[in-house]
Amino acid sequence: MGLSLLFDGNNIERLLNGLATTAQIAFISVFFSCLLGLVFGVIMLHQNRLIKGICRVYLEAIRIIPLLVWLFIAYFGIAKWFNIHIDGVTVSILVFIFWGTAEMGDLVRGALQSIEKHQKESAYALGLNDNQTFFFILLPQSLKRVTPGAINLFTRMIKTSSLAMLIGVLEVVKVGQQIIETSLFVDPSAAFWIYGLIFLLYFIICYPLSLCSRYIENHWEK
Repeated sequence: MGLSLLFDGNNIERLLNGLATTAQIAFISVFFSCLLGLVFGVIMLHQNRLIKGICRVYLEAIRIIPLLVWLFIAYFGIAKWFNIHIDGVTVSILVFIFWGTAEMGDLVRGALQSIEKHQKESAYALGLNDNQTFFFILLPQSLKRVTPGAINLFTRMIKTSSLAMLIGVLEVVKVGQQIIETSLFVDPSAAFWIYGLIFLLYFIICYPLSLCSRYIENHWEK
């Protein structure tokens, strides 16, 4: 058996379909988290105490309550409280966007606050207004500083998407477990080969992001 297990029946096809579901959850979540996180990061710098308080509660709730709990609340809670059913993939995407927006927003906030005060003052001295200063001075520099951290966040989101299997989503890890459960009595080494392939698939997706982050950091340090 051994390696041949991967080519028995449609195991490879099932794993690739599971990987496609994982990629769907991860990349849709990353896209919207990036856009909404940028907006949230700017809102976090608002001087209104009520707005700042709401942003802080949102951010702390995301950090304190485990992501798995949010998945359970969204998947089982919405069905019970509102008597509607949303499929697991949609719930996973919404929860990951909810999580990613908070984390991305905090990165953007930190990047904006890290820009030296004299740059803003110089922009005003040149006659730029608040909007022009933000879009032409602060935003480009903050995006440059936030990019490596954002890529690291996106890698975490891809890896953490495996939690979706706990609400019944047939992503790649869940599919792997199903194959192992049906093959374990035939081949005791099934777990080794299946999880080894899953490791390779995650590596293929995540490693280019790691290289991209390293390249950007090295490029901008010059």
